[in-house]
Amino acid sequence: MHIRQNRRPPAVSHRIPRFRGTLGVCASALMLLFLSACAGVDGDVVRVTTVEKNAAYTGLKADEIAKVQEVKKSIAGKDADEGLNSLLAKTRIYDVQEYLAKFPESRSAALADYKVGGYDVLSVTVYEEKDLTLESVRVSADGFITFPLIGRIHVADKTTAEIEKLISRKLADGQYLNEAHVSVMVTKYEGRKYSVLGAVKSPGPYPLQARERILDGISKAGGVDTEKGEKQDAMIIRTLNYGRDNETKIVISFDLYALLKGSDQISNLYLNDQDVVYIPKADYFYIIGQVKNPGSYAFTKRDITIVEAISIAGGFTPIAARNKTRIVRIENSTEKIYEINVDSITKGGKIIQAVAIKPNDLIVVPESFF
Repeated sequence: MHIRQNRRPPAVSHRIPRFRGTLGVCASALMLLFLSACAGVDGDVVRVTTVEKNAAYTGLKADEIAKVQEVKKSIAGKDADEGLNSLLAKTRIYDVQEYLAKFPESRSAALADYKVGGYDVLSVTVYEEKDLTLESVRVSADGFITFPLIGRIHVADKTTAEIEKLISRKLADGQYLNEAHVSVMVTKYEGRKYSVLGAVKSPGPYPLQARERILDGISKAGGVDTEKGEKQDAMIIRTLNYGRDNETKIVISFDLYALLKGSDQISNLYLNDQDVVYIPKADYFYIIGQVKNPGSYAFTKRDITIVEAISIAGGFTPIAARNKTRIVRIENSTEKIYEINVDSITKGGKIIQAVAIKPNDLIVVPESFF
């Protein structure tokens, strides 16, 4: 009788690099555990596919599918920030500390007195001569004013104190009035501007007055629009060397929440001419189907998982197909479906594998047919 000998099964290669000694054994073991965990994620918790027709929306009712189409249209229409994204892609971005280190002169420049610009309106008083007192003098676009006896004088990029001395000297040089006491005030600021855009109540351009800071600008714009929400990071788009051949732009990012709460006053930078303070509107995710409160939800923090998103929407309804929950996401112009086994995450002790939600994600919770 022929006796078949037992043969050892062929070794399974996991393509793990060889390590010498105890360290190599430990590293190999860790790699095996990692591969096993990944296999569990792909098979039990998350499966990624590309969308084929309306496969992502099976299990939804007709009115829910109609809402899906509305949501997709609203997401597709969010192109207002394309110009901004293009600018950010080619612009140097600093945080506040980096900016102050790179441009230390900005501290002293911001503390300097306001310099008059074109279209500003001035009040000029000569105390010895009432006939030389002018209540409202508009600076021309090229920076000049016309003053009695003197004629046209250039006042742009000068402080009011410098303009006072200039007028007094011109009157003396023309032998009209020696040692005239002159007072100059800016009664209307129109020469220098900044803009506040994004999630504020009154976005638009505003005149820049002396020593205004970011919080002053936000206040002028009516404050942050809490209904639209805001991200934690905002920015200043700043123009360096404005109007010169070497004009360029930089971006200074800052923590808006910390600034508003008073815990980061160093970020309350002085505003410059042509600054754009941009407060991004909140990012949203959308949830359709068998949850108690379907709809759109703003990101209240930077990281929200699928489990938290469902909780924010009130949780599943009793007829939800919990383990057929899907995330529809656009990645590299391709629409993908992430099929999530929620029970494996919450009941199987795999909360660490909970998928993070991204802006504009559409979460679909179909109805269970069993």
